[in-house]
Amino acid sequence: MTENYREQPTGPFATGDKVQLSGPKGRIYTITLQEGGSFGTHRGDIRHNDIIGKPEGSVIENQFGVEYLALRPLLTDFVMSMPRGAAIIYPKDSAQIIVEADIFPGARVVEAGVGSGALSLYLLRAIGPSGRLDSFERREEFAEIARSNVITHTGRDPKNWDIHIGDLQDRLPEFVQKGKADRVVLDMLAPWECIEEVAEALIPGGLVLGYVATVTQLSRFLEGLRSSGHFAEPKAWESMVRGWHLEGLAVRPEHRMIGHTGFLVTARRIAPNTVLPSFKVRAAKNGGSSEDLTVWNPEHLETRKVSEKKLRKTVRNAQSSADSKLDQSR
Repeated sequence: MTENYREQPTGPFATGDKVQLSGPKGRIYTITLQEGGSFGTHRGDIRHNDIIGKPEGSVIENQFGVEYLALRPLLTDFVMSMPRGAAIIYPKDSAQIIVEADIFPGARVVEAGVGSGALSLYLLRAIGPSGRLDSFERREEFAEIARSNVITHTGRDPKNWDIHIGDLQDRLPEFVQKGKADRVVLDMLAPWECIEEVAEALIPGGLVLGYVATVTQLSRFLEGLRSSGHFAEPKAWESMVRGWHLEGLAVRPEHRMIGHTGFLVTARRIAPNTVLPSFKVRAAKNGGSSEDLTVWNPEHLETRKVSEKKLRKTVRNAQSSADSKLDQSR
């Protein structure tokens, strides 16, 4: 049986709704509506009762006549402001993953690792209540932050989503039967270490997508996919986003842009015991020199360190937000 729910509320604002207020000079504030509540700024107070019952997209004035546009925050807004333990996959890359990995309603998807839950939110939305998401994460603290963030945004603990603690290559066979996964998304330091297990889990014609930060990781993963004999020729790319300044006739590109965040790699699972025809691009002999392999080892790849104190604080904040959301939905 699938869950009957609507992730994003619509209609007039109600108590418990999150509201994004856009004010003077482009300042944005996000509040949770409470009966009789108020939100104070240096320009005056915004009373929650002045928002409750109003349609989305209304303009709200404070006691000094300062105007704010009230809208419900989008998923992208939530992702960029939610508590983080690990670095997130940015929306521009999540969008590419959903499209290029062909994540569809009802799909059975495997994700590793879960990080802070940013990609999990997009995957859960894409697969819908009839799909299935199995996420694997090494650190229990990150898993707690991710689950809390998902609950905070959706107001529920999805029944079609599980987070499994441990290494993907060790635990994947326990939870996903051979040839039952439609898609596998890998956001991990050394995705080439689990190629065999991923191939075993994927249905013929299924797809693996890797998200890696450096060229050395990209090269090692590509060569691993090619030499495994389980996948068709992989492809790799990155995306960059540049906004535009729009003011009267002053229409020009913004000076700043979202440049490199990561490389994406995709490959299709071929049928077992299939021999591919020769490709123009050949794998490096013996997978590269021993010197090349050294720089591919995980200890030589840079990863962002998170202090234990900051991580404990983030866990508490994320869980508190999730508990509050669940209380409101009861």
